[in-house]
Amino acid sequence: MTTTLITGANKGIGHETARRLVAAGHTVYVGARNAERGRRAAEELGARFVLLDVTDDASVEAAAKTIEADGGLDVLINNAGIESRTADNSVPTAETVTAYQMRNTFETNVFGVVRVLHAFLPLLRRSAAPVVVNVSSGLASLTALSDPDHPAHFYPGIAYPTSKTAVNMLTVQFAKAFPTMRINSVEPGFTKTDLNGNTGTQTVAQGAEIIVRMAQLGPDGPTGGYFDVNGPLAW
Repeated sequence: MTTTLITGANKGIGHETARRLVAAGHTVYVGARNAERGRRAAEELGARFVLLDVTDDASVEAAAKTIEADGGLDVLINNAGIESRTADNSVPTAETVTAYQMRNTFETNVFGVVRVLHAFLPLLRRSAAPVVVNVSSGLASLTALSDPDHPAHFYPGIAYPTSKTAVNMLTVQFAKAFPTMRINSVEPGFTKTDLNGNTGTQTVAQGAEIIVRMAQLGPDGPTGGYFDVNGPLAW
């Protein structure tokens, strides 16, 4: 039985990913910082709930101890993420972004990934087929955002794409450090979720597709890569 932890899994893409992996036979932990919403989601999905706030060391360490006591971990999906939005659902631009907004975004999107990886690495290293999926974004691609002909070029935000580019670098470096693990970044696509004020053009089912696929990689699968549903992406 494959045991999987998904951070930020009480709603959106994380919730749909949990549903799909439960259906595929995984024992899934729904990681959520809100106990009530997390427990409710886990009950609905036939999953397990673990209290987990990726911005809090003690919370992450407690979650790791809970999952270790239950038997260990095979797959880690770093899904929890935020994007700064104003009252009118726009994003802070180069002219308006503040250091506070950058720091706040990085605390969840980057430091949260490092915090969770650090806590769960000992469990993953005991697995026969450890997998890490870092949920990134197409907005993380320096190639895409610097190309005037690419749709992503027109995104004006600073904090979110910068944080996801950092996640991609984490993927590269952790994959090199732990070659027996399959560690990859994925781009779900512009999905309708609370993160973007529900302005996305895809369903959560479409967004979860690449995450579910990469979560089920075998030991001979790719590692250190950046993928969407159509294949590798340019960094």
